[in-house]
Amino acid sequence: MTEARAHAPTPRAAARLDAGLPRRLAEQLQGEARFDAFTRGRYSTDASIYQIMPAGVVLPRSAADIAATLRIAAEHGAPVILRGGGTSQNGQPIGSGLVVDCSRYFNGVLAYDAEAGTITVEPGMVLERLNTRVKADGWFFPVEPSTATRCTIGGMAGNNSCGARSLRYGKMSDNVLAIEALLHDGEAFGFGLTGNAHPGVNGSDRAAALAARMRGLAEDHRAEIEARYPKVQRRVGGYNLDALIEAQPNLAHLLVGSEGTLAATTAVTLKLSRLPTHRVMGVCHFPSFRAAMETTRHIVGLDPVAVELVDNNVLVLGADIPLFRTTLADITKGKPNCLLLTEFAGDDLATLRRDLERLDACMADHGFPDAVVEVVEPARQRSVWEVREACLNIMMSMKGDAKPVSFIEDCAVPLEHLADYTDAVTEVFTKNGTRGTWYAHASVGCLHVRPILDMKDAGDVRRMRAIAEETSELVRRYKGSYSGEHGDGISRSEFVEPLFGATLTRAFETVKDAFDPDNRLNPGKIVRAPKFDDRSLFRFKPDYTVSAPMKTALDWSDWGGFGSAVEMCNNNGTCRKLAGGAMCPSYRATGEEQHLTRGRANSLRLAISGQLGKDAFTSPEMKRTLDLCVSCKACRRECPTGVDMAKMKIEFLHHYHARHGLPLRERLIAAMPLYAGAAAKLAPLLNLRDRYPALAALSERLAGLSAKRSLPRWRRPWSEQGEPAHAQDVVGDFRDVILFGDTFNRAFERENLEAAERVLRAAGYRLHRIYPSRGRRPLCCGRTWLSAGQTDRARQEARRTLDALLPFLRAGARVVGLEPSCLLTFRDEFAALLPGADSALLAERSFLFEELLATDLTAGRIALPFADQGGRVAHLHGHCHQKSFGAMGSVETVLRAVPGLDLRVIESSCCGMAGAFGYRPESIETSFAMAELSLFPALRAAGPDDLVVADGTSCRHQILDGLGLRAEHVARVLDRALAPRHSIAGHLHIDHRSH
Repeated sequence: MTEARAHAPTPRAAARLDAGLPRRLAEQLQGEARFDAFTRGRYSTDASIYQIMPAGVVLPRSAADIAATLRIAAEHGAPVILRGGGTSQNGQPIGSGLVVDCSRYFNGVLAYDAEAGTITVEPGMVLERLNTRVKADGWFFPVEPSTATRCTIGGMAGNNSCGARSLRYGKMSDNVLAIEALLHDGEAFGFGLTGNAHPGVNGSDRAAALAARMRGLAEDHRAEIEARYPKVQRRVGGYNLDALIEAQPNLAHLLVGSEGTLAATTAVTLKLSRLPTHRVMGVCHFPSFRAAMETTRHIVGLDPVAVELVDNNVLVLGADIPLFRTTLADITKGKPNCLLLTEFAGDDLATLRRDLERLDACMADHGFPDAVVEVVEPARQRSVWEVREACLNIMMSMKGDAKPVSFIEDCAVPLEHLADYTDAVTEVFTKNGTRGTWYAHASVGCLHVRPILDMKDAGDVRRMRAIAEETSELVRRYKGSYSGEHGDGISRSEFVEPLFGATLTRAFETVKDAFDPDNRLNPGKIVRAPKFDDRSLFRFKPDYTVSAPMKTALDWSDWGGFGSAVEMCNNNGTCRKLAGGAMCPSYRATGEEQHLTRGRANSLRLAISGQLGKDAFTSPEMKRTLDLCVSCKACRRECPTGVDMAKMKIEFLHHYHARHGLPLRERLIAAMPLYAGAAAKLAPLLNLRDRYPALAALSERLAGLSAKRSLPRWRRPWSEQGEPAHAQDVVGDFRDVILFGDTFNRAFERENLEAAERVLRAAGYRLHRIYPSRGRRPLCCGRTWLSAGQTDRARQEARRTLDALLPFLRAGARVVGLEPSCLLTFRDEFAALLPGADSALLAERSFLFEELLATDLTAGRIALPFADQGGRVAHLHGHCHQKSFGAMGSVETVLRAVPGLDLRVIESSCCGMAGAFGYRPESIETSFAMAELSLFPALRAAGPDDLVVADGTSCRHQILDGLGLRAEHVARVLDRALAPRHSIAGHLHIDHRSH
């Protein structure tokens, strides 16, 4: 193998490429080719431990673009690496040549036969989008990895992906009918099923000769293939020569699992499966890990569709993650050590219920009576699968440098050996001074296991080598597969020869050389691989250090520092999902890796570690990378490792503006709480801006506020009723409330605060009017200063607000606010500005208006006398921060408490306004594009008399500007719903459409 490795790529190959390469690609491509350091950095990693800086990135729009890239790359001596979603665990889609990202543009449907159940797609097609496309016809593609929301069909074919239901439906090679591809020099060909006088080849005589040679090679090695290939379903290592010794082989299956080393895929034809009418799940509880492993084969004997392990690490860590806490509490009884999620599927629900009874009996027969929680409702099942799909990322949420590391991730063994194998691997971990995490596909003996190691530590890297070698020997002993699902890549290719033997490894090299004689297609994968523990290929190389920022503006101690917070991104790509939840709205609108939580985190990590050049952290390029982050905080909740890009952007802006200065627009927005009172007195003059186009154009030219966007109208501000309160006025029961009036509702929509006052009083609360201890200017959360990175001024506001509120909080009062972005600053950024007990107390006693009401309504402490609304429809759009802090349930609770109100929740991401973001000329198109993803289409379908409810100031403004609809805060809806004697607004009819 020493001679073979001489051909392996090095990370430094990119620096030697011909400078004419960018020019040639620009001339030939319809798509794009990018060579800047920031773009290359974003494509230097996947979800593995590796990082190799590519020479450039190509975003093809067609097969012709890929063919041109192959030809030009060959002329300039550049390798070519095709990439999908970049979620691979083993380093498959990274390398020193040209990375070709098919997901950006090359992602369409080429053909679909709804009767036959076949579909042909371009390689960049995301699996979830494909399944959405065919669902209406009763079909789905059954190979469903946990990354289904972002993995691409091309990547799945390259890795020979499997998924949770492979027990029933098999892996990718069982469901691919044909592949169209390009040889290393750009020549097109197609491979498919042979038989009935069909050679299974489309293309030139060269392609036919190549196919014949491969069949001959396989036949020559038939005995070795039959002796050495593992006899388990989950075997995806090496090349699929075993597929070619079948009576009528499908030649495409040689390309499946080849990781882009043989050809560049341009189209994949898939066999679809019928969607089952019903699914049911039994959550099996076990007191020990071994007990679960011993019982797995007996459960598999009941013919389930899937049996998935959730281990104790997930149960413990997941309980601390708000997104999963409720679901885990719902499906667990007592304190199990681990769970087996067992799914049955079919068209008869009664039969499936009997399957659950058989499962319960099976568990009892093996010593575990009453140990199954039945999950029959589809919504509950979806929640459970979300937890299972997030298992890896839940475990990666461990704080600190030591993380569960993927390199023996998905070894598969026969079920009869599963318990002994897992015990033996655990002993290997203990011997090497670590422990492991386990989850995934118990049904097929393919458990994802990761030892906890620190890849910055040379000693742990040596332990990784020892664990890999000992585990490889165990897999051979138990006649399993070293790579059961995630392919070879950099992590596994070194172990191809120990598993398959020298003869088959030489045959694999012959396959590679026949297809790619110059070793240009994804070199170093499957054959002639580098050492998997070569630290020069790691994300954290031996010389990795974080040098900036030296002094942070926010407190990052909970993360172990700003650098550790950035490094929490493990590139799993959950932020690339295109539907469901709210993350990441800028990516959904643009499709660009740059405008993605993962892309931003990678850029930040590379910049603060000096890998993008001097001063990269405060460079204009970094500013452009973060410009479309709308600080929605969706990643804070939905990223399984908790990457908080909104907070990171505040930190960045602090340092950026310290170096480059603060532009006028940012100054105007940041200082709004200072001049709001004076602006209100000049309202007639300032409000002229939107009446005269010339003034709007002038405001764009001078202040950077888009002329295409209306501005909020200044009005007489809200003024609290009553005399200033004192802390001794607080009785100390639940009725003591301080209504916090944020700048936006005070200055622009005082009717929201007035409505809130009436509702709170109708509920029996005591409202305490608070003045700041210094000056008469109203209290402020500091949100506008934070949005501009002005953390010092925001800290002053935080201190001023805390000083005024603390005596009342200590006496037992609660703070309630209307604007989510402002009130929730008390629960989030205050702790980073002023860490300590004071901010912790404010966080504990701060509530959104709807949270306060929902909490006390549910507890039976208050009652509100609502009048029946006669079936009126209300469409609810949630503010991003409400979603991030799990407050949407409270809005639904209070609105559903109104009799006769038909509530319909809009499944939407960010509205696109996002404070100042929607006012910027450079981002207004993206702002409206975000709204068009789901919010605007849903509201266009609303009836003329329907209510639109949105608690965010920005959300209401976006809806008004974009659709001419006047959305309302929930406080006004509740106020109007009060029986007439309780509200002066009870008799009013509000026209919600702008004229």
